[in-house]
Amino acid sequence: MAGYDPEKDKVLKKWQNEETGLIVSINQYGEGEPKVQIGPRILKKKDGTDRAPAKAGRLSMEDLMWIYDIIDEVKDELTEHVNPLD
Repeated sequence: MAGYDPEKDKVLKKWQNEETGLIVSINQYGEGEPKVQIGPRILKKKDGTDRAPAKAGRLSMEDLMWIYDIIDEVKDELTEHVNPLD
């Protein structure tokens, strides 16, 4: 059995909450089914540069409201990738 191949792992679309650093993305591995991923979280250093990615962990109300605001766009984008026209 072949191992994980990073060349096959694709990010099809990504959203990032500028306030909390939370990332929501649509990912696909090879020809597999595209799926939604919540996380990681990319926080900023004091100098404004990005820190290393961290686990999303527990979601705050701010994170939840942001997901609520973008969920229709995420659903529409995922639908385009999951149900391609014949």
